[in-house]
Amino acid sequence: MSFHGTWRRSATRAVLATGAAVWLGPGAAGASEQRYQSQLEAVARQAPDAKAPAPFTRAPVLERAELVRQVLSRNPSLEAAREAWRASLERYPRETALEDPTLSYGVAPLSITGSARFGQSVELRQQLPFPGKRGLRGELALAEAEALREDREALRLRLALLASTLFDDLFVVERSLAVTQEHLRLLGQLKQSAEAQYVTGRASQQDPLQAEVELSEVLREQVMFEAERERLRARLNGLLHRAPQAPLPPPPEALPALAAEPLPAERLQDEALRLRPELEGLRARLGGGEAAVRLAKRDSYPDVMVMGEYNSMWMDTPHQFMAGVTVNIPLDFGKRKAAVRAAEAGLKRLRREEEQLIDDIRVEVEQARSRAEEARRVVALFQERLVPAARDQVAAARAGFESGKNGFQVLIEAERNLRRVELREQTALADVQRRRAELDKALGHTPGLPRNGETR
Repeated sequence: MSFHGTWRRSATRAVLATGAAVWLGPGAAGASEQRYQSQLEAVARQAPDAKAPAPFTRAPVLERAELVRQVLSRNPSLEAAREAWRASLERYPRETALEDPTLSYGVAPLSITGSARFGQSVELRQQLPFPGKRGLRGELALAEAEALREDREALRLRLALLASTLFDDLFVVERSLAVTQEHLRLLGQLKQSAEAQYVTGRASQQDPLQAEVELSEVLREQVMFEAERERLRARLNGLLHRAPQAPLPPPPEALPALAAEPLPAERLQDEALRLRPELEGLRARLGGGEAAVRLAKRDSYPDVMVMGEYNSMWMDTPHQFMAGVTVNIPLDFGKRKAAVRAAEAGLKRLRREEEQLIDDIRVEVEQARSRAEEARRVVALFQERLVPAARDQVAAARAGFESGKNGFQVLIEAERNLRRVELREQTALADVQRRRAELDKALGHTPGLPRNGETR
């Protein structure tokens, strides 16, 4: 073998080895692979516990935090979102993998039965995309999976807020029933007082009848509250993935008081911008948009098809084995430039959406902060002024009726006003918790669960 022939073979092998190393090298960066593995572990960790016991089996009182935890562990929509996240995540190995190779086989039919030498050929081909394309497609897949992960977290916050709000609704109904029961007892006493006054001639027959009408009205309200309690129980059981009629423990008789605390708007808004999953999901899609732009630009570079062939019909053995490459020529620049412009427009749209979402989050946090402050102030008014004044009004009207200074209608109106104020007080107490849960969700915290050492 001549020196020049040996040199050509060595150079050819070096070029082929270098080209194979470039095209067959890792399609995705190590950081992307780490992101993929990290998400796989997170998907596995968040799988529901199939052996979890039935909730509230021995609980004497329904606790808000436990209700929220049970909803988040049992609600099917969260598991559906987790499966959607996992399915999207499995796109990554598909997008970064090479296309399947193709194998073809052919024979010379007339050489099968004749005296001629049997002719056959075998060819193997493999498509190799330009370096970096597989990695960028993998980045797109990971970005979408990360966005779905944040969508699931946003759904988790919404479910927690709904569970916490229903807990407050159930508390209001139970306390309203207690208030109603107390006023049924009070109206019974007032009716007896009116009957006694009627017997002595100090009241008209209309007064006991009016007391009976008011008693009937309170009984009607009691029926409404009991029906509402059943509807709330069905909704809570639906969130818990249980039969609507399944029993639930009663809510506590009182809600924990939330001490007034300074709520600086800027600090809360900055906290929300760090924690809100919607913003994290949009930023993941922004990363995918940037990868889409780079991929569209890289589509202007050619891909390579490598092939190896054996053909027995060549007489010389060295010529029976062939190797070669096929390269596409991306001549349609208009089509590729249009793809780049479309990807850039999509990226700009995502950036504008990010700006709008930041503004929306700031407004949502400020509104939630204002409503939370309002709810605390309203409760203070009820406890310090409205309820004491209404009770004093009933006491004064009752004393005036029994002494003959005012009619029974004044007493009934005072009782009706007290009942209305006490029912509204229960709603106001629950509103403090509702507004706090809304603020938690606006900040990116899980509504209904304790944080910073609080118990709820």
